[in-house]
Amino acid sequence: MNKNIRELFQEEYGKKPSAVSRAPGRLEVLGNHTDYNEGLVLSAAIEQATEFAIAAVSGNLCKVRDFRDGSKIEFELDKIETPVRGNWGNYIKGVIMELRKRGHETGAFEGAILSDVPLSAGMSSSAALEVATAFALGEAFGIKLSGEEWARIGQAAENNYSGVKCGLLDQFSSIFGKKDSFILCDFRKTEVLRTVPVPHGYVLVVANSLVKHNLVDSDYNIRRESCEKAVQILQEKHPEIKALRDVTPALLRKSKEFLPLQDYLRARHIVGENDRVMKAVEALDKGMIEKFGALLFESHKSSRENFENSCIELDCLVELAFSIPGAWGARLSGGGFGGITIHLVKSDDAKAYSERLKTAYKLQTGKEIETITCGIGDGASVSRIL
Repeated sequence: MNKNIRELFQEEYGKKPSAVSRAPGRLEVLGNHTDYNEGLVLSAAIEQATEFAIAAVSGNLCKVRDFRDGSKIEFELDKIETPVRGNWGNYIKGVIMELRKRGHETGAFEGAILSDVPLSAGMSSSAALEVATAFALGEAFGIKLSGEEWARIGQAAENNYSGVKCGLLDQFSSIFGKKDSFILCDFRKTEVLRTVPVPHGYVLVVANSLVKHNLVDSDYNIRRESCEKAVQILQEKHPEIKALRDVTPALLRKSKEFLPLQDYLRARHIVGENDRVMKAVEALDKGMIEKFGALLFESHKSSRENFENSCIELDCLVELAFSIPGAWGARLSGGGFGGITIHLVKSDDAKAYSERLKTAYKLQTGKEIETITCGIGDGASVSRIL
């Protein structure tokens, strides 16, 4: 962070905070659309993070200043049942509401937020805020919970209060991240299986296409329904199948004639992604960065051809990765239909690669993109200020 959150808090409230939390954003590395198919995902906590400084106060009124843009919210604890549409304070009030549902009361507080997690860039700035809020409240008011329970509180705050349908990947990644390691999540068990070390000296360059698809929700729902339909058909001959997680690439190939082509292609992507996640873990365990990078390229090809959740702009960015020196692998990350691609590069090459990518993309499309270099960082933490 360029500024000190403690100093900013002191300037705002005339006293020191009692605790400061930090929660990183995240990136989906492999495992595209596998979460709702009870599958596997490889993700990363990034070095960009949200900090939350807090101090308990008497009374009922809470005040929070966001020092990214200077905005401020105030709310009374007994008047937070109804969210305020489009207000970032919903993420904070949602966490308080979910704690309340679980029998944990917080008192009033003064807070300050400082963040360098980019907004609307596929790095889950919302989960970073939720987790930073949760850890700060936990420290300030003596609430002790497991990392998994804090993740569920963050997810529930987003689902139930902010009205955003999301899984646990964002919160898990923010909480369980480990420097220079990816996180392997199992969405059948809904748990983190392990961290996977990445050879030292690599970063993820995020290329934000700045493209937003107007039909993401409907496209998402159509693909989810197609996955469910494939499972229903496969169950007729293989009743042991509960989700696409249970389908191997070989079994899917043998079943191709029984499936409508579109459903087969959607299933092929999900089954392939689960397989690629485990191959990636094996490659990284052996330090085979080139093989890992090839799996990223394969993943994007499957998104383009099988799941059809890419777009011209994302395809162009990944195609450029083949021709610009320095990229070991690239793919779309997140829901698709626009948004971002991630590019695996060496740390020393990141700046030059980013500039060449922006220049090449502008020459091909006439459009601008944003690039952000993301180191792979540690998960959330909180410290008490004495």
